[in-house]
Amino acid sequence: MADLKGINLAMQTPFDENGAINYSIFEDLIEKYVAAGVHGLVLGAGTGQHPYLTEAECNRLYEVGAKRIAGRCNVICQTSALNMDEVIRRSRHAESVGADALMVLPPYLEGPSDEQGIFDFYKAIDAELGIDLVGYNIPQATGISVSPQLFERLSQLKNFNYIKDSAGDFTVHQEYLQTSGTVLNGCDTTTLYALMAGARGVIWGGANYMPSEAVELYRLVDRKEYEQALTLWQRMLPSLLFIWRSPYTPSVLRAAQLRGYGTGNVRSPLRKLSADQEAQLRRSLEPLGV
Repeated sequence: MADLKGINLAMQTPFDENGAINYSIFEDLIEKYVAAGVHGLVLGAGTGQHPYLTEAECNRLYEVGAKRIAGRCNVICQTSALNMDEVIRRSRHAESVGADALMVLPPYLEGPSDEQGIFDFYKAIDAELGIDLVGYNIPQATGISVSPQLFERLSQLKNFNYIKDSAGDFTVHQEYLQTSGTVLNGCDTTTLYALMAGARGVIWGGANYMPSEAVELYRLVDRKEYEQALTLWQRMLPSLLFIWRSPYTPSVLRAAQLRGYGTGNVRSPLRKLSADQEAQLRRSLEPLGV
């Protein structure tokens, strides 16, 4: 079992003005994030615009990324897809190029939403893998909630060792923490409190624009220096509140660009921020020195 503790940065995919992936900048970003001390990088994350990448593009991202990371931090690849055979094919490829873990959405978009159907979906994937499988609770996007009871069942599978919880329901999050499974927080605005409550780590989109601060926050909580952690959190929170209530990926990518990480470009159908949203974002970043 891979130890996915700490800051697993849900990495952006840098695009040029025409929407093509810039792999050179992608590799430069990996170097910057590794230098900042992140514990893992999630390639093809939602923040990396996974829904708008082709299978071939994802495969190349994983190949280039795993080679560049070269064991300096954990590699987590999202291999979600609507077609079951494609999920398994993507997963096998990511495992073959050196992924330490795979992240897979439940069977969204008119797939089975009952607990047995979700369990059977993950069981079939689990049987094909030799590395960790990270489940994903993000009902605001999928329409599917993974209950604590279902998470407990899933945790008995051979490789299903983690869940990323992006729902933002801190009560459910704490119920997850009472199970035998391992929890990774995915809700930007609850990060501090999830870590204090016992989450093993985070898969964090907002860390794209403040990787050093994210790593420092984890370090402070790990050392139980809660007063200093809360002081740092107050600087981070305004922008986290903004991105959580605004178009998420365009906000994160623009914030990252403003702080020297990436191009800020999104791929259609996503759109850049409006002038008003841009002004609000800039104000929210002021505590971080932007």
